[in-house]
Amino acid sequence: MSSDAAGQEVLFFLRRHLEAIFRADWDGYAATTSEELTLYEHFVTPHRQSGLDFHRFMIQNHWATGGREHHVSILEPSVQLLAGGQVAVVCYTLMVSVVTEQGLSHRTSNETRVLERSAPGQVEPWQVVHVHKSPAS
Repeated sequence: MSSDAAGQEVLFFLRRHLEAIFRADWDGYAATTSEELTLYEHFVTPHRQSGLDFHRFMIQNHWATGGREHHVSILEPSVQLLAGGQVAVVCYTLMVSVVTEQGLSHRTSNETRVLERSAPGQVEPWQVVHVHKSPAS
């Protein structure tokens, strides 16, 4: 697989992973995320979160969109394949647009997600193992 094709595969996977979050699809999120996930989310706490329990609560309670119609934009993505293509580092600006009573609302954050290639036979080709979010403004 060429590096361009591999990069496109990673971005396709990333979109499915992000859509699972914003659609409040816990099963889709869990399928694309390592149980040993580590993450930093500036808008929640300045401390590292580990595992999936934190996000299970957030996703099951529709924190991201309140169940409203939304659109996810992955802006200026950069994909680096490392360790012979077994690890991908994806950096991008995430913009989430949500329909509210006042009209459209937009949120942005700069994100880095580290993905590890899944073992053969797994449903998903990648697993998100680390996330780091920073304010975009």
